[in-house]
Amino acid sequence: MAALRTIPRERGGWWHAYVCPAHGVELDHGDPLGGVFPEGGARCSYGCRVETEAVRGAWLVLSHQAWARHIRLLAHRGESAEALVALVEYAGLYAELAGGRHDEAQPWMLRGCLFHQALTDAIWAVNIGHAVWTLADRGTEGLAAVLPLLDDLERAALDAREVLVGRGDLASNYTAWLNAAGTAASRAAAAVRGTPWEGAKQWRDGEGGLYAHLRAAVAGDGWEWEGSTYYHGFVLRAALLALRGTDPASVPADVTAVLAGMTGVLASIATDGGLLPALHDGPYLRAPLALEWLELVALTGQFTPSPRLEAVAAQARSELGSADDGLDRELDGWFAGTPLGELPTAGPVDVFADTGYAVLRAGGVQALLDFGPHGGSHGHRDKLALYLYGPSTPWQPDYGQVPYAHREFRDLYVSTAAHPAFRVDGAEQAECAGRLRSANAASVTAEVTTAYPGVRAVRRIEAGSCYLVDLLTVSAQDARTFTAQLRPGTSLDVQVRPDGPVRTVWYGEENLHGWHTATVPAHPFTRPGPGPADDPGRTRSWVDFTARAERVTFASVYQAGDAGPAVVDVTLTEQGELTVELADGTRTVHRPEA
Repeated sequence: MAALRTIPRERGGWWHAYVCPAHGVELDHGDPLGGVFPEGGARCSYGCRVETEAVRGAWLVLSHQAWARHIRLLAHRGESAEALVALVEYAGLYAELAGGRHDEAQPWMLRGCLFHQALTDAIWAVNIGHAVWTLADRGTEGLAAVLPLLDDLERAALDAREVLVGRGDLASNYTAWLNAAGTAASRAAAAVRGTPWEGAKQWRDGEGGLYAHLRAAVAGDGWEWEGSTYYHGFVLRAALLALRGTDPASVPADVTAVLAGMTGVLASIATDGGLLPALHDGPYLRAPLALEWLELVALTGQFTPSPRLEAVAAQARSELGSADDGLDRELDGWFAGTPLGELPTAGPVDVFADTGYAVLRAGGVQALLDFGPHGGSHGHRDKLALYLYGPSTPWQPDYGQVPYAHREFRDLYVSTAAHPAFRVDGAEQAECAGRLRSANAASVTAEVTTAYPGVRAVRRIEAGSCYLVDLLTVSAQDARTFTAQLRPGTSLDVQVRPDGPVRTVWYGEENLHGWHTATVPAHPFTRPGPGPADDPGRTRSWVDFTARAERVTFASVYQAGDAGPAVVDVTLTEQGELTVELADGTRTVHRPEA
């Protein structure tokens, strides 16, 4: 017997509350199309059962959003009758429940109608609007019943956007989705009424519209201003959804450049195997996120395609398994014209100077150096963090973030302690920005002087012939306790030897070998710590190299297992000159910048 499918009859809350208070993991969704909160409470992967008003409200968000996506999928697959029944039911439910703003939302929220947040309303409305639009392209019979819903959704999006723009938040990622919601609802309504769409100035060209938002929200280097992989993709996906039916060639040239730049950012930071670093706030690993990446890759491929993103789609599909609903394969013909030119492939070094990221590929390692501005409410205290990836292995990833309602784990994953960065006297870095000192085809150097009073830190990553060099120099006017941190995402072995550098072996689909030393004695301390934020209870071996000095250079050399002649020795002088010797007898000297 098929499972009963029922649209829930209650308003939703804040999805970030759907988290286990003990373990910090997102709770199991159960059957979101069943319309009924899991009996006995929502389950966590460690066996807990959680049932609170906040968790119930969060589950309702997941259920309503699942229903909106399901209706959209039905529409694309031509199951029009079933889609129409659900849309008409939602039209009645919205009229019943969503009069006025949500009175249970937290004070800081931009309040929604059906959900605590206007952003959540907008995401839901985008799916609803596109479902109606798709049905209307085949015929409008019965769709007049959903016109009041569409009109209400457009008005709600406009009201919320006016609040944002009025308080100077045009660049907010909320604005992207409010514009996408207003566009989807108004275009769907026009299609049902059989009238020309007259919302271009309101939702696309006007002072608060899509184009103005993108011009304000995206830096010159192509990153959405918060510097978060998740919110970057979040905004790009909303923009491309809002451009449905548009010829890419008709989009203003500067906006096209923004969208191409945003796509290029993702292509650059993605590994050859399709891993996307979870920089700053955002889920580390989550099935609904994988569905979002699939949709985004399908849309970018029709606007400004990048072959590197095909691996991202393959990785997302692998993560999903049977949870892949196939919506992305239904989106052909999203735009009215042909795609613009294919984006160039990533080079050995890509630098995003405005947002403060640099990507360097060497010795089978993809390294990402974080040195830029804090990134607003989604920023982490992680200046000069160095992330290391193989094609399919996150050796030292950004750990990402838990659902925001878990205050303790959220604070932990924002902290300096949770990043492969540096600390001074055991304290947290200040929220600050570093700067790029130099970059070329083989190296990148960045510095930060405001993470700690009176302390200067410089990090240089450099490509060797078949290995990666990392030189981190930290200095002050008097002796301080300096710590360089390793934060693995995989199993890690650490070996201390009496006559040479500390050795590390990082395991995964590809293995990584490390050599670690310093210009002054540095104490290596290994302890268990939480791993990536999708499961804070899964421990990893955190390693701290600590030295007491006025100045110290921490040197590391990394080499993937099959990168070339093996590194056999690493030596470091007191002046910071690093010599790397290979099995073929080659010896190369690397120097830190002054």
